[in-house]
Amino acid sequence: MDFAIAPDQQAILDGIDSFARRHLAPAEVRRRDRDRVPPYDLLPALAELGVLGLAAPVEHGGLGLGWTTLALVQERLAGHAYFAASICNRVVAFGLMTILKNGTTAQRADLAPRLIAGRCLIALALSEPEAGTDAGAIRTRAERVTEGWRITGRKTWISDAGGADYLLTPCRTAPGSMGTSGISLLLVPRVSTGIAMTELAKIGNNCMPSWDIGYDGVIVAADALIGRENEGFKALMSTLHYARASMAASVTGAAQAAVDIALAHVKERRQFGQPIGSFQAVRHMLADMQTRVDQSRLMAWRLAWLIETGRSCRREAAQAKLVATETLQFVTDRGMQLLASAGYAADSDMQRLWRDGRLYSFGEGTNEIQRDLIARELGL
Repeated sequence: MDFAIAPDQQAILDGIDSFARRHLAPAEVRRRDRDRVPPYDLLPALAELGVLGLAAPVEHGGLGLGWTTLALVQERLAGHAYFAASICNRVVAFGLMTILKNGTTAQRADLAPRLIAGRCLIALALSEPEAGTDAGAIRTRAERVTEGWRITGRKTWISDAGGADYLLTPCRTAPGSMGTSGISLLLVPRVSTGIAMTELAKIGNNCMPSWDIGYDGVIVAADALIGRENEGFKALMSTLHYARASMAASVTGAAQAAVDIALAHVKERRQFGQPIGSFQAVRHMLADMQTRVDQSRLMAWRLAWLIETGRSCRREAAQAKLVATETLQFVTDRGMQLLASAGYAADSDMQRLWRDGRLYSFGEGTNEIQRDLIARELGL
């Protein structure tokens, strides 16, 4: 592996910084968080920048630059505003990679260009009241009917569903099946008869609304099936694989932002006649914070390289997600301690990172499940 950032990659990162100056100035990020403004309006600009199609093959309208470049972009974008990286990640992982890896020729031809152009958003409607960590406990069912499929059930805590064009909905399609067998993926237009949605109140990630969704006899066409009937769990795990890689890179960027905020504060804040950064306890705290972020970055970059080179990386994807999300919690907890009252203020960027970061250790697969997956990959 070559850890040097190539000139073309640096040019893309410079473009991200320019984009952030126009669209994600600190005051604007705080406004969006305060007013709970989702970032869907940023998708056309991100598409114009080429971000949404960075890793997609040229034949599908992408730039074909690979996952390592995408990981660098995700990290840089999240350093400015995690919600911007998050919406990019949803387009790429839940939408583009799912369609490119599991869709039909017609589905790829229809959806890939729209996703890359920022004109389409797909939300993964996976979690249910009794199926979150245990994805094999899905109860939402779909049965074949003359028109295609009839879906009945409930999904909950579905991020960005309200702004999505489609809900990627895992359903139980084999009667009497249990566990991970008998599950299929259906692409459901959000504006469908029989769908009822309620936004859920939460304490963080204000720019990423979450929804409870009821499916009451929702009819979708036969060609809504993504991948093979009753074999959707394998495709779902592939989708989560890419999502965890995206999360690892983006969370690393947010963690670096937290360290940078804390570092600037301890250089300026004076107590006992000197900057607090001159005290050994504070210096060591910052040293630990930056070391953890660098560890996270190395794991995210290695995972990106494994994906790009087509190598197996089930264990590494779980490890990168685990380390990155716990790193963010580590550095924001210590960042809040270092900033003290300044960090606890409602307009503090540190408190937003601290508040938002609490989600990621259980979002898209709990870290307990990641540890179990890692152990299984070790043969335990």
